[in-house]
Amino acid sequence: MLIRAGYDISFSTEWPIPMLANLSVHPSRNKDLRTAQRIMTEPDVPLYDYVDLFGNVCTRLTIPKGGITISCGFLIEDPFEPDEVAPDARQVPVEELPDDVMLYLKGSRYCETDRLLETALRLFGGAASGWSMVQAIVGYTHERIQFDYQQARATKTAWDAWDERVGVCRDYAHLAIALCRCMNIPARYCTGYMGDMDLPAVVGDMDFSAWFEAYLDGRWYVFDARHNRPRRGRILMARGRDATDVALTNTFGPARLMRFQVYTDEDRLGMVA
Repeated sequence: MLIRAGYDISFSTEWPIPMLANLSVHPSRNKDLRTAQRIMTEPDVPLYDYVDLFGNVCTRLTIPKGGITISCGFLIEDPFEPDEVAPDARQVPVEELPDDVMLYLKGSRYCETDRLLETALRLFGGAASGWSMVQAIVGYTHERIQFDYQQARATKTAWDAWDERVGVCRDYAHLAIALCRCMNIPARYCTGYMGDMDLPAVVGDMDFSAWFEAYLDGRWYVFDARHNRPRRGRILMARGRDATDVALTNTFGPARLMRFQVYTDEDRLGMVA
């Protein structure tokens, strides 16, 4: 399937403000791009890309006095297959985990394993290990949190989501990640495009989405605690320990968000509008 995706985001500022953005498709999907992926700004400003410690493409720029509009549109080919399901995937003992995976067992800014450890052991201490345990955590998280876009806030952590029982996709991901880590299953946060093309009806205004990956049987598998079922059409942008590492934008000074539009649609003509 050809998918047309992109965004149009505007900020207002009173003076020049440096910005760091994670707004590019992840390098692992570059081979699937069928048009160039160019980040455009109005007014035109210099952009500089680098690859961070997690393998994400980060863009540096300075918002000029008054503000800026950042936009991008591209066409990507996607197999549109559901997320892989591997019920027999085993849990890797901690002592056998690769060194670069160990980072995803530790607590992080939004995933407080210390606060959730007792809860995780009580809920999942008797569950089967491996895929079954991750799926049990996903199911629990899905039922524990009620989706409410109005309840989103940048400071909400996995503990807050568990306690308040309400949140958005990033909160589902953070809670599931924290619970997995408590049970010695490495888990990492993912962000990207996730449209509604595989759903029977539109679920709300389009936005970037969050899900997570768990390390089982020597590789990473995708899980989605918000929807609690395999989805189709994910376009990965960035991975990290939690939302701190993959924030769409970080501004180093006051900047007000004025417009935020995201789109992901099937492109039957193979053209980016």
